[in-house]
Amino acid sequence: MKDAIRAGLMLLAVLPLISCDQQKQAAKVPEKPGAELSSFIAEIKENLVYVKGGEFLMGDYGEQYGPEHLPYDARQHSKPLHKVELTGYSIGKFKTSNKEYQFYLAYNNLPGRDINLSSGIRKLWREVNMTPETPAHVDWFEAENYCRWLATITKLPFSLPTEAQWEYAARSRGKFVIVPTNDGTIRIEQGDKSNVAWESDSKEYAKKMGTSLGVFSPLPGNLYPPNPLGIYDMAGNGWEWIKDWYDPDYYKYSPVKNPQGPEKPMFKDSRGNYTRVIRSQDYSGPRRGATIFRFFSDPANKGYLPTNKTVRCVVNSADPIK
Repeated sequence: MKDAIRAGLMLLAVLPLISCDQQKQAAKVPEKPGAELSSFIAEIKENLVYVKGGEFLMGDYGEQYGPEHLPYDARQHSKPLHKVELTGYSIGKFKTSNKEYQFYLAYNNLPGRDINLSSGIRKLWREVNMTPETPAHVDWFEAENYCRWLATITKLPFSLPTEAQWEYAARSRGKFVIVPTNDGTIRIEQGDKSNVAWESDSKEYAKKMGTSLGVFSPLPGNLYPPNPLGIYDMAGNGWEWIKDWYDPDYYKYSPVKNPQGPEKPMFKDSRGNYTRVIRSQDYSGPRRGATIFRFFSDPANKGYLPTNKTVRCVVNSADPIK
């Protein structure tokens, strides 16, 4: 059964979409928020965590500051360690949930992904997205449009996070911690002492929700404690889209003040697609999203279903949001 689910999810990741292109749909601009939208906005604001600006050393700090003075990342793209200064901002306490994203689609009369695939694949895709409290699954353009819509309805400067903003928040304002958990360690299957999800959590949740996803089931973001800043779920449960174009050499020329990533597309994947940065980790399981590891993906997700890509927005305001 596990192999069948794995095969199904692999097909979800490689089969093309038949639905319309959501990034070309226009979002509704409300003249005056109604009660439902006002409630939505209030909840979005409530779930923001303020990150005070400051200075930190970004990248693989293992050799200089790790306990064993060895690099954490065998790859060079997380090097050199370099100084970054960030202005304060706020970041989502959780990855955007299915409930929030479905509200956005419904409010703007935007279609969901109508995939003209076998009934089995369609069933798996719907199961990935049916649980209100688990992360929404989107490509980069959908993620960008969602954050922009939040900016429109709140009149606040919402956007996708820069790579520097994501890492600074994951490391609790740049501390030398390698995993974005409550104490910088990984503890699994230790009862109330656990601090990150494990395959057994996904299996149990899938069973509870009546899905067939098993160990590949997304999980609620608040299942385990947040990092010291109060941000949940940065170590797994879906890659998070980043604003920046990906360049393996970017750290060699990144500016110190509020780096925004390369000004233009720089790096192509094996299929010839230019790529954006992704952070965190795809599924909950043996691997955990380290705070300094860099990854990349085609922003259109190669035109296929984004079964492991999520979104978490930021507000680029130096003051806390009230």
